[in-house]
Amino acid sequence: MPEMTVQVRWPDGLFRQYYSPSLVLHDHLAPGSYRVDDFRARATTALDEASARVRAKYGFACTSAAASAEEITKDAARHPDSAEVEVVSMYPPLPAHTTDLRERS
Repeated sequence: MPEMTVQVRWPDGLFRQYYSPSLVLHDHLAPGSYRVDDFRARATTALDEASARVRAKYGFACTSAAASAEEITKDAARHPDSAEVEVVSMYPPLPAHTTDLRERS
């Protein structure tokens, strides 16, 4: 199962990197700006899905995905929901033929 990281710049300028055991974050996020509440919801949903994928494949949930979701929730709580957070990078990127970025709501 390919793993990935996402680098984020929070409204206060702090850069953080978060781990996912699955590329599923690409289904929910793309580099760019999001409201803090939207980013938190998208990222934690994606990490829940990543953990479920690990559970389906190996028979147990991924505690690293849960830890990343908890870190994102704590980091997001330090900022107003309406503030902007930037997804700076996502690594590894999806292969070129699968990079149809998802619609943002």
